[in-house]
Amino acid sequence: RSTDYGTTYEKLNDKVGLKTVLSYLYVSPTNKKKIMLLSDPEIESSILISSDEGATYQKYRLNFYIQSLLFHPKQEEWILAYSLDQKLYSSMDFGRKWQLMHERVTPNRFYWSVAGLDKEPDLVHMEARTADGHTHYLTCRIQECSETKRSGPFSRSIDVSSLVVQDEYIFIQVTTGGRATYYVSYRREPFAQIKLPKYSLPKDMHIISTDENQVFAAVQEWNQNDTYNLYISDTRGVYFTLALENVKSSRGLEGNIVIDLYEVAGIKGIFLANRKIDDQIKTFITYNKGRDWRLLQAPDTDLRGDPVLCQLPFCSLHLRLQLSENPYTSGSISSKETAPGLLVATGNIGSELSYTDVGVFISSDGGNSWRQVFDEEYNVWFLDWGGALVAMKHTSVPIWHMWVSFDEGRSWTKYSFTSTPLFVDGSLVDPGIETQIMTVFGHFSLRSEWQLVKVDYKSLFSRRCTKDDYQTWHLHNQGEPCVMGERKIYKKRKPGAQCSLGRDYSQTVVSEPCVCGQGDFECDYGYERHSNNQCIPAFWFSPSSLSKDCNIGQNYWNSTGYRRIVSNNCTDGLREKYMAKMEKCPGKAPRGLHILTADGKLVMEQGRNATFVILMEEGDPQRTNIQLDFGDGIAVSYANFSPVEDGVRHVYKSAGIFQVMAYAENSLGSDTAVLFLHVVCPVEHVHLSVPFVAIRNKDVNITAVVWPSQAGTLTYFWWFGNSTKPLITLESSISYMFTVEGMNTVTVQVAGGNTLIQDTKEIAVHEYFQSQLLSFSPNLDYHNPDIPEWRQDVGKVIKRALAEVTGIPDEQILVAVFPGLPTSAELFILPHKNTTERRKSSEADLEQVVEILFNALNQNLVQFELKPGVEVVVYVTQLTLAPLVDSSSGHSSSAMLMLLSVVFVGLAVFLIYKFKRKIPWINIYAQVQHDKEQEMIGSVSQSENAPKITLSEFTDPEELMDKELDTRVMGSISTIANSESTKEIPNCTSV
Repeated sequence: RSTDYGTTYEKLNDKVGLKTVLSYLYVSPTNKKKIMLLSDPEIESSILISSDEGATYQKYRLNFYIQSLLFHPKQEEWILAYSLDQKLYSSMDFGRKWQLMHERVTPNRFYWSVAGLDKEPDLVHMEARTADGHTHYLTCRIQECSETKRSGPFSRSIDVSSLVVQDEYIFIQVTTGGRATYYVSYRREPFAQIKLPKYSLPKDMHIISTDENQVFAAVQEWNQNDTYNLYISDTRGVYFTLALENVKSSRGLEGNIVIDLYEVAGIKGIFLANRKIDDQIKTFITYNKGRDWRLLQAPDTDLRGDPVLCQLPFCSLHLRLQLSENPYTSGSISSKETAPGLLVATGNIGSELSYTDVGVFISSDGGNSWRQVFDEEYNVWFLDWGGALVAMKHTSVPIWHMWVSFDEGRSWTKYSFTSTPLFVDGSLVDPGIETQIMTVFGHFSLRSEWQLVKVDYKSLFSRRCTKDDYQTWHLHNQGEPCVMGERKIYKKRKPGAQCSLGRDYSQTVVSEPCVCGQGDFECDYGYERHSNNQCIPAFWFSPSSLSKDCNIGQNYWNSTGYRRIVSNNCTDGLREKYMAKMEKCPGKAPRGLHILTADGKLVMEQGRNATFVILMEEGDPQRTNIQLDFGDGIAVSYANFSPVEDGVRHVYKSAGIFQVMAYAENSLGSDTAVLFLHVVCPVEHVHLSVPFVAIRNKDVNITAVVWPSQAGTLTYFWWFGNSTKPLITLESSISYMFTVEGMNTVTVQVAGGNTLIQDTKEIAVHEYFQSQLLSFSPNLDYHNPDIPEWRQDVGKVIKRALAEVTGIPDEQILVAVFPGLPTSAELFILPHKNTTERRKSSEADLEQVVEILFNALNQNLVQFELKPGVEVVVYVTQLTLAPLVDSSSGHSSSAMLMLLSVVFVGLAVFLIYKFKRKIPWINIYAQVQHDKEQEMIGSVSQSENAPKITLSEFTDPEELMDKELDTRVMGSISTIANSESTKEIPNCTSV
């Protein structure tokens, strides 16, 4: 710490803590004695506070990590802190205590109140994401920011990082249907939609300036990529007119957009801009805030005094207008409020801007004329109210000289500031306007420590300035003395007067208004200036029927096409001719009625607030009544548009598609607008119900079961096999024919509202197969948790046990365990991979495999160990429709048994036909072949010792359907060979 402009320094390590690692230093803008240091968040979270210009510190630990601070512009104790986890905190005692204000706040989108505009000095404007997941503009006081105390000045959600609070204006952006709409509030009035020319169709918008009750904005339109158009507004910031097209833009070091536009300090209305014309960048200047632009006149002579052969418009002066992102350099262009008319800039002479052949140029008359002072790039700083200029070469090699000028760069004196050449990294200039001291910092070599060099220029200022050291300077625009409607005369130090102005110097400006001329007016919104300087309505604008003032509820409109430039102070003259002529608005029927949702989306979750916005392009909002029918049996009506300006809220209690209709009517006519709103209940889970095995070239029914079932309108995306393009349906079921044998993947995605869920299953596809239901010893039920993962694992264990006992390859076996109790499963016997050429012999081979498997099952040979001590036996499930009768009884018994059998078989056929899609153990498969007659392969014989179950032991159809939601149910019915009919057999069926 130094208190003598860097002559001596005091080390502060012991005062802040020897192990403290600091990351940032803040000085209070309202009290320079108050300083706050932030610790490195990777080490600890704490702040150090000083109230004596950094002589002593107090350390306070925090329970959050600070990313940035914002000091109140008036109250020195009030601070806002933004944390690394997007939370906003406030302090009213300079950081000693903190209070959480809001979570999920957008970075750099929080602002203090503006004096004279906001009622409470502790009001905070912020952009934050609320509980509904949308971003909103919120305000609250720092000590009263609970949810009930917050307010939303704009009822609808806004785009992220769009809130700007600047001077009298507040700006926000709302994107609907891919098109951005911008809104502005002037002096905290209700928000109004910003009006740009109809076909500008902006992609991006940046607020450049809000000085003197007018907005300067850069807008990137639909057909621009590396340029922006400049627009200037009326006082309210609503209606914008084009100021300059195709201004160059670029990306800053942090990815931010940089517009090549520079506002000259100290004189209102003067701007410089780099414009792209036929792939060339040229510099233009305006003296009336964008109404008229012209190229910069090149210097008459070069550094050697030789004439410069450069004639407009083919040759001119071009300047680099980007401000330096390094605070320790002067930047490529600079001007000061305290030195009006003096500009220093880096640029070149020629047909376009160059970034290689550059020099330094100075203007002493506000940009009218220029002279070159260096033929290389230099940093130039202002000293003592602009009375002296200090220049240092901008280079990567070490230097030891600097140049000083007392005559605004006309002559320079060379000085050495170090005895050893220094790699200069920057300089620190005291922010005071009367500064005569600067500190240069750098290093002697790439490995040396930092070096600080204090340069004191006080000895060069031999005395205090007297009245003889001043002269007057008349502001002008190429000889025209009236600039922005007034003549201005400044008192400036004479070039070469080597005297100091001191702290008590006050700038003197004499001004008087000018008589209004045509150049003091600009074309109003909807008008374009033609070559004859006349403002003609644009092709899309009808001044008699589409009046801007009538459409915002006013009674009168401006018919002249001109408006006086904001901040222009001219009087009389052409003022009466060009000033707005107010005429009474004609009565208009409502036309161009639009209805949209506040967030621009046509999908709304059931039970949430839906906000509808009603817009009308033409008509009298105060004399037009509006009706809104929500489509669910509820409607509202209003006498005029005032109650619907902030939107109309409604809550839908059921899902579905609702036709929302708005109807506007007055004595001259009516108009209607319709919107279809999808109200959905968020989908939580989808289960893909598919058969385990399907027959090739045979349609299979596939169903997606969604929870909750009343979810409203859903869209289903289906992928089959290796397909990359989905089939899209609005139905939850689809029929599909698999043409490739093997394992085929089925994926479904279900879209509902903002939710997208997915399920994937596999289907084994073959020419033919057999199947049989399996049951298990009762001890398995005790260990069955009835979850899908358990069923999959047990199915694999059963498959492995069958393969080990029978020696059948496991690719020919597929086991699917059903949900529910008692535990049951289905065994699929698949053909061998290489048995597709000879169908007859292949089927015979499959019969042999089936017989081997069933023999093993019927002999209770198939067992598996679920856990130590728990042996589970696998059985073939057999349906018994009549009691078994001893075969040794007489013929009468046989006849009776035959009769009973016929009766029960008939009953069984009926029941099977009735419930064949609901009973999991009925498995009938088919395949169409055109070269065979219908044939039946008999069922496999079963042992009488096999476990037997009755119909009553099976789950009823409704329970079964509930269980099917958790598994892939077979559910397909097939025919054998060519036949269209089906042979229904209650046990194992071969196809």
